[in-house]
Parts: sequence; C-alpha cells; structure tokens
Amino acid sequence: MTVEKAGKINEFSGRILEIEGVEHLTVEQAFELSDASAERSAAGCTVKLSQDSISEYLSSNITMLKWMIAEGYGDRRTIERRITGMEEWLANPELMTADGDAEYAHVIEIDLADVTEPILCAPNDPDDARLLSEVQGTEISEVFIGSCMTNIGHFRAAGKLLEKYNGQLDTRLWVAPPTKMDRDQLTAEGYYGIFGRAGVRIETPGCSLCMGNQARVADEATVMSTSTRNFPNRLGTGANVYLASAELSSVGAILGKIPTKEEYLEYMKQIDPTAADTYRYLNFHRMAEYTEKADTVIFQEPA
Repeated sequence: MTVEKAGKINEFSGRILEIEGVEHLTVEQAFELSDASAERSAAGCTVKLSQDSISEYLSSNITMLKWMIAEGYGDRRTIERRITGMEEWLANPELMTADGDAEYAHVIEIDLADVTEPILCAPNDPDDARLLSEVQGTEISEVFIGSCMTNIGHFRAAGKLLEKYNGQLDTRLWVAPPTKMDRDQLTAEGYYGIFGRAGVRIETPGCSLCMGNQARVADEATVMSTSTRNFPNRLGTGANVYLASAELSSVGAILGKIPTKEEYLEYMKQIDPTAADTYRYLNFHRMAEYTEKADTVIFQEPA
C-alpha cells in the first residue's frame, strides 16, 4: 500500500470500505480495522464477522451495561433500551451480507501469508508504509503506546516484555490505556507495577499523545507510536513519528532503536507461550466483579 507522495490520490476518500475474509476476528479487533478507515477519509467501513464473534461481544456488553445501571451511570431508561435491543438480536440473530451482484470501485485482495514481517508507517505520512527491514536500526528516543488503536492485550504484551527486561529504560516510554476499565484491570493484574519499575510515564486513560494537545514528546524527537496518525508536529514539534504495533514499539523502547526482524521475533518468543491469556479481552460476562452486580439489576416497568 506504499504510495509515492508525488501525485498521490486517496481512492478511499468518501467511499465505504467492506472488509471480508476475517470472520474469526473479535469485534474489538474488527473495530481497530474500521477505526483506521477514518484515517483514509472513508465515509464508512464494515467488517464481516461470524455470529459467534458478535454474540460474544453483545453478551459482554449486556453485562457491562447492567453493571453501569447498578453503579448509577447515565440515564437508566436509555441503557435499558440498549440492553433490550441487544437481547432481541441474540434471541433472533441476523447478519447483514453484501449483495451477490454488488459492484465495487476496487477490490483489493491481500494474502496474509505473504506478510512475513511487521509493517510500519514512516515519518510523517500514514500512507508511507515500509517493511521493518527497510527502517531497522533507526534510533528511537520516545515511544507511545496508547490510543483507540490499542486494546488491553497490547498493554499486557508490553508489560511482559518489560518485565523480562527488568531495568530502567533509556528511552522515554508513554503508556495510556484507552479506558479506565482497562487501567483498573491492568492495575489489578500487576502491569502498572511493571511499568513503574521500568520508569514508564503513565498517562490518564484516553487519547493523550495521539491527540497532540494533552501531552507532547520532545522537540525533534524520533518516536515509535501506536497512535492513529503521524502527521508533522502532531505528537511534538518537529518530531519524526513511525507508526507501529504495540509489540514492535515495546521492543523499540527496550533497544532504543527500531529492531531487526530477527530481534523482534526473538522478543516475541517471550509472549507466544501465554498469548491466549495475554490477548484476552474484557469479556464482562465472564468477570465476577461485573456479573455479581449485573445480576442484581431488575428492569423497571415503563411509566
């Protein structure tokens, strides 16, 4: 998807993206894809998922919404309507599919088996995609792990890498979970302690550096970031920002440089044995601290 800057045209602008072939993804993972479509100026995005993926997500959300009622969040009637709508879908699930004779402006087929190394976006253009081997060795001074492009599993993975490192980082690593629920769970699991021992700067849950108006990296810094954009001066004045995964960024924070493919894969061996646990989502309907309160909620009769 690398495009030369000269005469470049964004063919996604104003169009609807339909993504298929990844039905096994969770809704959270699909969100990261659809969220990224906004960076392409698309008018909208759909990701075709399995019924199981959607049912799991809605069941989790129902529990979370009932927990919110028990905690006194928001307007109870509004939350109850949302719960009712989700329960009605679960009772009679129906998935939307593309018309068999639909016509598309462009069909892009990607064989994921051909992707054998991480891909980054080079400074300072989210369209300037590069293979890891093309930018390896670049010195890094700051790293940001956060934004709506991350989920709780990414922070666990970063914590596992930093725990094995067992030292104070020479780089400046910023960590900002997207939600307070992520923060609380990471704290309960001990990851905030790991971040603290490594000298990580922990930000308030939310956008942080990604917005570029809440905190800033040093002027002229070279940065690896999981943020949604790397436009000039967004994260810091004169900063050169590489967009990368949380795992690759974590390795960059430890080494102080963009790693080689071999270095990256060696570090990832520390995560692989516990990947299923590391990348589990906040499935609220499987978490006692949420189900116990959710089970106490009784819907009010409409007035």
